[in-house]
Amino acid sequence: MGRCAERDNHRGRDYDAEFHYDREPIGALQGLAPHRVAWIGAVSKSLAPAVRLGWIVCPPHLADRVAEEKQYEDRGSPGLDQLALAVLMESGRFDKHLRRMRTRYAAKRRTLIDALADHAPQIELSGLAAGFHADAHLPDSPGEEEIVAKARERSVGLYPMSRYRSDGATHPPQLVLGFGDLSEAAIQRGVASIADLLGEP
Repeated sequence: MGRCAERDNHRGRDYDAEFHYDREPIGALQGLAPHRVAWIGAVSKSLAPAVRLGWIVCPPHLADRVAEEKQYEDRGSPGLDQLALAVLMESGRFDKHLRRMRTRYAAKRRTLIDALADHAPQIELSGLAAGFHADAHLPDSPGEEEIVAKARERSVGLYPMSRYRSDGATHPPQLVLGFGDLSEAAIQRGVASIADLLGEP
């Protein structure tokens, strides 16, 4: 019962709620109007992208239509995968996994913050409340693409924020710095190797 209640606490929370660090997750809109709003989730980040399972908590009057659309879209999800995930959750091992990974990601996040403070203190970070990346706010010059290209020459992968903007705008210049699949040592080396590209300290 306790484990089920713990899992239920994750319901209705915002994107990346499993991996929040400094504060409680923000409640999702679905919690305010469950009769009007559907809540969609997946285990692509909490377990692995290859586990192609997710869920929709939708108003009861839409359940049949959603199920029908799902069937037409992809003929259903793998039954064996669903059973394995159910066992993982019911046993409490899923919650244990989330706690362990939250600690690991928090350490990597801290490493990124500290490395930038040491090597590029002029760079402001945001977007660190949850998830596996940070947004680095850059001076106007050089631009995002130039920094990304020069970093790539040093074997450091960066992503321009313009790639994720609907209009492709390059201003204000920002970088997306991922840390989820990197070791702490790799994060430290990467930041140190590109610090000079990020402007004057």
